[in-house]
Amino acid sequence: MKPLLEKKLDQTNAVIYCRVSSIAQTKRGDGINSQRTRCLEFAGYKNYEVAEVFSDNLSGSLVKRPGMQAMLAYLRKHRANPHVVLIDDISRLARSVKAHMELRVAIAMAGGVLESPSHEFVDDADGEMTELIKATVSQHQMRKNAEQTVNRMRARLLNGYWVYSTPPRGYRFQKTPNEGNILVRDEPLASIVTEALEGYASGRFETQAEVKRFLEAQPLYPKDLPNGEIRNQRIKDLLTQHAYAGYIQAPKWDVPLREARHEALISFATYHKIQERLKGTAKAAARKDINIDFPLRGFVLCGDCNKPLTACWSKGKNQRYAYYLCHNRECESHRKSIPRDKIESEFETLLEQLQPTENLYRIVRTMFRDAWDQRLTHAAALATSVKREAAKLEKQIEQLLDRIVDAASPTVVTAYEKRIAKLEKEKLLMAENLSSCGKPQRPFEEMFEHAMNYLANPRRLWCAPELEYKRAVLKLTFADRLAYCRKSGFRTPKTTMPFKALAMIQGSENEMAHRGRFELPTPRFVV
Repeated sequence: MKPLLEKKLDQTNAVIYCRVSSIAQTKRGDGINSQRTRCLEFAGYKNYEVAEVFSDNLSGSLVKRPGMQAMLAYLRKHRANPHVVLIDDISRLARSVKAHMELRVAIAMAGGVLESPSHEFVDDADGEMTELIKATVSQHQMRKNAEQTVNRMRARLLNGYWVYSTPPRGYRFQKTPNEGNILVRDEPLASIVTEALEGYASGRFETQAEVKRFLEAQPLYPKDLPNGEIRNQRIKDLLTQHAYAGYIQAPKWDVPLREARHEALISFATYHKIQERLKGTAKAAARKDINIDFPLRGFVLCGDCNKPLTACWSKGKNQRYAYYLCHNRECESHRKSIPRDKIESEFETLLEQLQPTENLYRIVRTMFRDAWDQRLTHAAALATSVKREAAKLEKQIEQLLDRIVDAASPTVVTAYEKRIAKLEKEKLLMAENLSSCGKPQRPFEEMFEHAMNYLANPRRLWCAPELEYKRAVLKLTFADRLAYCRKSGFRTPKTTMPFKALAMIQGSENEMAHRGRFELPTPRFVV
């Protein structure tokens, strides 16, 4: 180090270097300005003329900082007229011995001379030792502060609080007098996130790509990219975030899954379904060419070759025309277009034919009421069974804890800990099921209304302008894709179980409702 120590200069030119650890410190405090003021005062005392002031808001353990690099470039440019480099304190130069030594060398090689109002840089053995001791103390303080910060964050996590600087999408921080910053719902983002998560858990969104497109279609949901798209990793993070279920964990800090203090956006059971779906068999990515212009694309099959129909716009002399067509070269209907209005009009007629009669509606309501009452009775018995299973789980956990105490092998202890963690998750899921077992989320009348509003008239939802509603109609109504013949129209469809059950109840002697004959109150979700 001694050969790199600079000799005393007679010139009076100087630059100032200031540093704080983060951007947040530049907003919450006045550290940069305080350092600048102290160095300017010292420069006036030494009769130095300050040419430039450089600053950084990065950790002192880093060597490559924009402000530092700019200062070194300035010193090299003015090497013929060397400058004094003023720092408020050794800790402002660096917070580690390694970084301190590297920067000392870089400043010396660039022709600068370090000075500080709080430390005298002396070119002898004692001065070198004092400087290194101060650099070591600075490094120790940095590491100690980091350890204390982690310990405080871990303790707050153990108490059920979110400790990270950025809240999950759908939440915001709210300062409270006794608990500090806690997560609260951030509407309307919270409702959008809930719909996305529950939609994926229920199968409404079959793939992560569909969740991505749903969120991208929400004007109020923040986007990652300038073109309005969201990164795929954001969707994965959203689907695997424990906080949305009202739980938190931090494996790297040895904080197991535990109940959080903030309000959940979804149930733990829903979160569990999402994780099971993520681990399950991968689904084919949803087609990007399915849009509001052609909602039946990919779902309707050619009646001649049983291949999916594609769709396109055709440009006429004065306007454009929309068509569905078969792309199979071996099919006799290859490239023979079907007007979009014709096929979609026939599809709406098909939906109208599924509408039940008023008499059937009354019969179904009575059947649903009986089934509802039976379900409530069964739920009460199920709650008792769940309590017994929860007691068994608790006993298993206690037994495994006793075995850990007696175990001598680290491998065995690790195996026991993994088993306990799994049982704890099962226990949490069971506790949540027990809290809602036998307690319907909504009364029978409301649940029946929502279900029958759709079954009574699926065409109403199909006529909604949103593409996702149209795709939902296809999933909820038909058990398989529809075959369409250019000459005879749609073939007999395979409907889902609710519509199949209605048809079985109605029987061959009852008629399907005619248009306008029977109408339920407008469902609340239709816009």
